[in-house]
Amino acid sequence: MKTNLLLLSVFVTIIIYANINYQHGINGMTLRDGGTGCICHDLDPTDSVMVWIEGPDTVYLNDTADYKIYISGGPAVVGGFNVATYFSIIDATDTLTQILSDELTHNRPKQFLNDTVFWDFSYIAPDSLVADTLYATGNSTNNDSIPTSIDQWNHAQNFVVHVLDKPVFVNDIIFQPDEFVLHQNYPNPFNPSTMIAFSIIESGLVSLLVYDALGNQISTLVDEHKSAGTYEVEFNSEFTLKDLASGVYFYQLKFGSFVQSKKMLLIK
Repeated sequence: MKTNLLLLSVFVTIIIYANINYQHGINGMTLRDGGTGCICHDLDPTDSVMVWIEGPDTVYLNDTADYKIYISGGPAVVGGFNVATYFSIIDATDTLTQILSDELTHNRPKQFLNDTVFWDFSYIAPDSLVADTLYATGNSTNNDSIPTSIDQWNHAQNFVVHVLDKPVFVNDIIFQPDEFVLHQNYPNPFNPSTMIAFSIIESGLVSLLVYDALGNQISTLVDEHKSAGTYEVEFNSEFTLKDLASGVYFYQLKFGSFVQSKKMLLIK
C-alpha cells in the first residue's frame, strides 16, 4: 500500500512539475544537444504536428534578422516551443517569448488560429564566418493542464543560416568616366579575393554578378542604383554559399542595354 502511494505521489509530482515547466517555457528540448523533446507529453514525436522556421538563410556578420517559428496540427488549442542555436544570439522580440539558458521559448502557451500558431524572434549573427544552425521543437496541446499523450509534439527540420562577410565597396568617384567600362579584375589569377572595377557615365540601376563556367550565378556583388562614376568591389571566393574550386569564373556588368562580361581565374 505504501509503495502504491509512493508511486502515485511521484507520478503526480512529475505531472505537476511538467505542467508548470511547460506553462512557463521549456529549454533543452531541441536536437542541438540531443534533446529528447517534449516527452512529458508523449515519448515520441509525431508527423501530425509540423514545426518549421521561416527567415533568411544568409545573414551578414553582426547583423540582426527577423525569423518566425510555426506549429501546425495536433490538438491545436495552445502551443509552446523551444529554439536553440550554436553560434549566434537569439532574442525575444515581444512579451510572448523569453530566453532561458540562452535558448528561446514561450513564457505562456499561445492559442492556435486556424490550426496554426507562430512566434517572432530575432537572430543576431556572430562576428565570424560560419554555417550556423537553428534547432526547434514545438508542442501542440489541448490545454487541459495535464501533460499526456493526447498532446503532440515534433522537431523542426534544422534551419541552416550562412553568416557571410559584408561586401566591401569603394564608392568614391575616382574620375568622371566618358564611357561604360568593365575593367579586368586584379589580381588575376587570384586566391581568395580579387578587386573588380567598373565605370558608368550616368545614374541608374547597376548589377555586377559572378557566374561559374556552367553559367550558374554564384554571387551578387552589386544590385542597386548608382551615380555616374568609377567603382571597385571585392569578390572573395570564401564568402559564397558553396565552396569554389580552382577554375575559370565570369563576372558580368549590366546597366540598361549595356552588358559586358570578363573572365577571371581562381587558383587554390
